[in-house]
Amino acid sequence: MHNSAFEHEKITTTSSRPGQVWLVGAGPGDPDLITVKALNVLRAADVVIYDRLIAGDLLNYCPPQSIKLYVGKQRSRHSVPQSQINQLLVEYAQSGKKVVRLKGGDPFIFGRGGEEMMALRAHGVQVDIVPGITAASGCAAATGIPLTHRDHAGAVSLMTAHRCDGATDCDWASLTADRQRTLVFYMGLAQAQHISTELILHGLPGNTPAALISKGSTTQQKAVSCTVETLAKAATQEGLTSPCLIMVGSVVQLADPARITPASLTHLEQATAVCPE
Repeated sequence: MHNSAFEHEKITTTSSRPGQVWLVGAGPGDPDLITVKALNVLRAADVVIYDRLIAGDLLNYCPPQSIKLYVGKQRSRHSVPQSQINQLLVEYAQSGKKVVRLKGGDPFIFGRGGEEMMALRAHGVQVDIVPGITAASGCAAATGIPLTHRDHAGAVSLMTAHRCDGATDCDWASLTADRQRTLVFYMGLAQAQHISTELILHGLPGNTPAALISKGSTTQQKAVSCTVETLAKAATQEGLTSPCLIMVGSVVQLADPARITPASLTHLEQATAVCPE
């Protein structure tokens, strides 16, 4: 069993050798999708501070003697405040340790990597970024949905649904203005109704194709297709749990039928999954 951040030993903050922190992206869930560079960094780590959504098998690459601290977050339930995570990174680095901050996806895409980088810089700690495959790319590949396509989408917008629950947090009019754009909402399951309502309210046709992808790229992946109008109903499908990503746009029609199933909406007339002009 790995330690929690609250159980770490007292850190000596003076050292004759400088420490360093690597902010490492572990990818979307499939442990095989981590980069070679990330594995090399893990193999040399003295301390690994890791999140909830990483593949647990990746910790096997760390040296047996390394300190492993879990600081995972869930919706409305953060085991360790971000300020304390920042402090841990600074203190372990200042004690001369090689520290890996292991995050799901990519550190700079809704991973608070930028916040941690700035906190480390403010204390004079060397920090390097090791990018990872973000959930949008991982889920797209796992379902056969191209994020861009010459005939369907020439742009992609990535958003966290946690920021789209207020009137001023999303420019919905801008998002719906370009019909040749793929919209991707991270952590969107709990906000499916709000996303559907706002997109339609701001002009996106209700029969625009959409998909929900739960635990994308893992062996527990479940993906369903629907439309913007039926998005909230589709979100109640059995097996859809967080983390769940929502994709909206014509490209959803190109999904591999073996990897995604239509949402079971027997009480609703199925809308034809064709993105209007």
